[in-house]
Amino acid sequence: MYLDRADFEALVEQALDEIPDEIAGLVQNVVVLVEDEPPPDQPDLLGVYVGVSLTERASSHTGLPDHITIFRNPLLEMCEDRAELVREVRITVVHEVAHHFGIDDDRLHDLGYG
Repeated sequence: MYLDRADFEALVEQALDEIPDEIAGLVQNVVVLVEDEPPPDQPDLLGVYVGVSLTERASSHTGLPDHITIFRNPLLEMCEDRAELVREVRITVVHEVAHHFGIDDDRLHDLGYG
């Protein structure tokens, strides 16, 4: 499957827009990026959250913005059509945003966002 970068970024924005307002309003100081490729040592990685989750922050936390990176090419490679890509991008975005709230991979897998 192929989708140019601008259209892929639009899918990521759409997935972010679909997060309920009451949850999205709690996401603060987080930057969402799109990169084509994951790190070479993790070629199948679809997304990653880097930062200090809300459950681990001290009240005086003033660190740099957390960031979520969504990796375009692995998602394109795993999907056969646009509908599947939209679904997988949404799952990946929700998965990484959930890490911002301190939800671990095991729980996300149980919820269907693994």
